Amino acid sequence: MITGLSEEPSSSSSNSSSSTMIVVGFEMGLPRFVRPKEGDGESSPNLYVANCGPAVGLSYDTIASVFSSFGEVKGVYAADESGARVIVSFLESTSAHSAFKALNGRPCPHLAGRSLHIRHSILQPSSSTVNDSVPASLFASDLNIPGLYLFHDFISAKEEEELLQAVDNGPWKSLSKRRVQHYGYEFCYDTRNVDAKQHLGAFPSFVSFILERVSSFPDIPTNLVLDQLTVNEYPPGVGLSPHIDTHSAFEGLIFSLSLAGPCIMEFRKYTAGSWIPKIASISDMKVENPDSCTELSRKAIYLPPRSMLLLSGEARYVWHHYIPHHKIDKVKETMIRRSSRRVSLTFRKVRRGPCECEFPQYCDSER
Repeated sequence: MITGLSEEPSSSSSNSSSSTMIVVGFEMGLPRFVRPKEGDGESSPNLYVANCGPAVGLSYDTIASVFSSFGEVKGVYAADESGARVIVSFLESTSAHSAFKALNGRPCPHLAGRSLHIRHSILQPSSSTVNDSVPASLFASDLNIPGLYLFHDFISAKEEEELLQAVDNGPWKSLSKRRVQHYGYEFCYDTRNVDAKQHLGAFPSFVSFILERVSSFPDIPTNLVLDQLTVNEYPPGVGLSPHIDTHSAFEGLIFSLSLAGPCIMEFRKYTAGSWIPKIASISDMKVENPDSCTELSRKAIYLPPRSMLLLSGEARYVWHHYIPHHKIDKVKETMIRRSSRRVSLTFRKVRRGPCECEFPQYCDSER
């Protein structure tokens, strides 16, 4: 067990804004507003407004200010992941109708002269009993998952740039939705394991400084030699299905460095008799309704670029980790758009014998 590690707060972290802002609420994967049935629209206080939003240079505060001239605005919401369509929610339906008549199809001088395309919209009640998103924490200590650590600013911006250049000179292998590189040993997605007899050679020299930095962590075994590296490149909207790295494939410490872009990583713990995925390709694995399990704990953390995540102990052996397939993540009431790519470098140690961990119900060696 790793006992002496402590998280390094990011020097670039900022406190949440104390100013009063119009709520911006887009729940990923759960459409909140829909087109009304014929004849029902004018009774709704909500307007769907296209050609309007951050992606076209219009802030939510500016949009709220313009529409508030027609009545009290309850909130401005992202209508989808484009950043160019919003929902404006009024307190009164008469205010929404007035704004619709005044602005639909016409250039608005207070919104950079853009022509707005507006229709009425209604709130869609969610039929799901499980919320699609989990509040994301900034620090691993907030999650209270034993063995989980996150080190902010593990590398510098210059080191990140040099790493990305070096990685892009390497041999990419295309999966259905993302690209990967393997060093040391190739990870087989069909079996979720490695062939320890097929050594690919030494790690590339550009990761040497990372290994040196990792070895300086307190309580890291002095004889630890990480020998398997997987580089993943995620386009916007592509994530990773819930899984635990196979116990029999890798030993107890897993390090993952995030580059280029941020994401949310969710952790799920399924207790006795709960959903455990069948062996399948985790590059394309479809989750067969794991949320239907009642014995499920869910926690999430925000992984900024240049941060190093360490999974050990219970966090490594018991909790499934999962990257939601989103283009926009919600962190502390702030909407964060994923960048054009996110690259991760995951370092592991190939196991040479059966796993003898303390968690037999999650262990393929002991089942």
